[in-house]
Amino acid sequence: MDTVADTEPDPFDAIVDAPFDSALSERYLVYALSTITARSLPDLRDGLKPVHRRLLWAMRQLKLDPASAFKKSARVVGDVIGKYHPHGDASVYDAMVRLAQDFALRYPLVEGQGNFGNIDGDNAAAYRYTEARLTPTAIRLMAGLDEGTVDFVPTYNGEEEEPEIFPGLFPNLLANGASGIAVGMATSIPSHNVAEIIDATLELIDNPHVEHARLMELFHGPDFPTGGVIVDSPAAISNAYETGRGAFRVRGRFFAAEAEKAEDREAGIERLGGGQWQLVISEIPYMVQKGKLIEQIAQAIADKKLPILDDVRDESDEHIRIVLVPRSRNVEPELLKESLYRLTDLESRFSLNLNVLDASRTPMVMGLKELLTNWVASQIDILQRRSRHRLEKIAARLELVEGYIIAFLNLDRIIEIIRTEDEPKPVMMAEFSLTDRQAEAILNMRLRSLRKLEEMELRQERDDLLAERDELEKLLESPARQRTRVKRDLNALRKEYGEDTALGRRRTTIAEAVPTVEFTMDAMIEKEPVTVILSQRGWIRAARGHVPLDGDFKFKEGDGPAFAIHAQTTDKLLVAADNGRFYTLGADKLPGARGFGEPIRTMVDIESEAQIVSLLAYKPKGQLLLASSAGKGFAAEMEELLAETRKGRQVMNVKPGVKLAVVREIAARHDHVAVVGDNRKLVIFALEELPVLARGQGVTLQRYRDGGLSDATTLALEEGLSWTMGGESGRVRSEKDVMLWKVARGAAGRLPPTGFPRDNRF
Repeated sequence: MDTVADTEPDPFDAIVDAPFDSALSERYLVYALSTITARSLPDLRDGLKPVHRRLLWAMRQLKLDPASAFKKSARVVGDVIGKYHPHGDASVYDAMVRLAQDFALRYPLVEGQGNFGNIDGDNAAAYRYTEARLTPTAIRLMAGLDEGTVDFVPTYNGEEEEPEIFPGLFPNLLANGASGIAVGMATSIPSHNVAEIIDATLELIDNPHVEHARLMELFHGPDFPTGGVIVDSPAAISNAYETGRGAFRVRGRFFAAEAEKAEDREAGIERLGGGQWQLVISEIPYMVQKGKLIEQIAQAIADKKLPILDDVRDESDEHIRIVLVPRSRNVEPELLKESLYRLTDLESRFSLNLNVLDASRTPMVMGLKELLTNWVASQIDILQRRSRHRLEKIAARLELVEGYIIAFLNLDRIIEIIRTEDEPKPVMMAEFSLTDRQAEAILNMRLRSLRKLEEMELRQERDDLLAERDELEKLLESPARQRTRVKRDLNALRKEYGEDTALGRRRTTIAEAVPTVEFTMDAMIEKEPVTVILSQRGWIRAARGHVPLDGDFKFKEGDGPAFAIHAQTTDKLLVAADNGRFYTLGADKLPGARGFGEPIRTMVDIESEAQIVSLLAYKPKGQLLLASSAGKGFAAEMEELLAETRKGRQVMNVKPGVKLAVVREIAARHDHVAVVGDNRKLVIFALEELPVLARGQGVTLQRYRDGGLSDATTLALEEGLSWTMGGESGRVRSEKDVMLWKVARGAAGRLPPTGFPRDNRF
């Protein structure tokens, strides 16, 4: 007896042996192709991805035209995922919401009622709360669906049909743009101005060999829903559209509608009296969320990256109004703007990648001319299909009209046949040479149609149909007529989306940005005088204003003054340690002088055994004289001494037991160097004998049998050598004639002039 197992096929018989990698690559290729051709890339002809096309088609089937009432979004989403698009409801609703957002789409295709999200980045309400219907633009995009213009394909389950593309003349691909990531390729198309697209298309129809440069005179570039300013050069924009790839820098717009002066209005400056002012941002870059941008600006203020900005306020209603309050009225508005462009998303990049599916559903990156050429070809194809479809309708109607006219001419005989014959149809067909359709139509006529007026109307209709047929046949035979018809229709469309209409007015300005100010973080520091005080134990502080350097500063017990200099908050301070390292501090970063300051070692990494030998303010193009205790030295450019990090920069290389002893600024008028040793010998030699180095030990300045270098300075030979006298008098003594001590660099020298300080210091 057979068991059940014997009669059922063995499931293992269905298993096919195949290499895993080939099976995997085959399946992945199918998935990749489906993502490219049926999900992520828009069709060149109507600019839509399948999900958007199915959404609009479902709304059309629900008769949600602009004149009808709104219907719940849930109803639309349900129809779409049930009949046409078997994917997640959230993704379909998100796509529908985007079609309704006037800050996401330049020409919205869905009109929403309820909360459809906002430019702050808030999400739309759930689809059970919102309602929607189509916009006039969407109706234009679908115009001609009932006129045989496009092929219909079965839906995923074969129960219904959906159009392959939409035939309308609205240039949706460029007008609304698209973005999508497929497998191995992506697309990113900004929105553009319909009037400009039509102008470029008309030029192309008139002259198929038009130069790209001529097209760019008419077609200026992106026109974002949120406005803003594109700051790239015309050449860069043109090149991007020629190749189909590129990127645009988009900036927000500063505009103060309430400012009195026109130049203030354009610059976004509102004067508040007393010299105070504030900046107003009226437009932000496309795809930037307003809430996130304000957070960024506030964070930059908190992180002290924008010290010239005091506050940011959001005063937006239906129009954007972000108010920026500067730290003081002396801040330069252009610098504040430049800083915001660099540090926040007030300037962002939008990439251009004109990757679309052509009429054969092949993905390719096209330049502007190729794109428009293909679109015009598709519109001419749609025009031909519409004309052929109309010719078929005219032929069918003419057949019936001819039959009706025969019936009117022989009305009494027709009535007699109908009244007397059991089967009147074959008799009528035989007697009057009627077709089956004509006879059927006559039998279905109403008695009301037998009035005299009807015959005249039928003759008129026949004449009209014959004239229309003649026109359509001429149109189909002549490519020139077809181009003229497309041009006529485009001109009519342009009137509705012209520059003088609310929807058609250009929103994004294209203006190449010329940097008016050089942006540096240092430029944002407010310039104020300060007195920098550094104590013997290395505590540093900055008192406001230039106070006397020998003033009575307070120090901790056991500490005392070491260095005090006048500087500005915008200055960089150079700190030299006796190990030959130089460190850089920002004068604006120093603690105030109310307390004792802070240890300098918390700001820069000075070695614990190293002592600070100098503190001075950096001067562009300044030079320093550096000398070691061993009597070697060189000149150094201040530019070379600035250190980027806390670790500082090694400038003078010193051997064990040798220290950097002297750091002195070289005045522009000085031409000689004076060096005195511990042995109280003095030499003076020409400054040009001193090399200028970025790093090293230097050259011998003075030769010693014992001891080392005590001090070094620079002087002007004409003025001689000056030194301060001891005691409280503060008198200065000068020795005009120093030729006795002028020798070659590296000499031993001789005793200094009478009265030279006993401590061997200049």
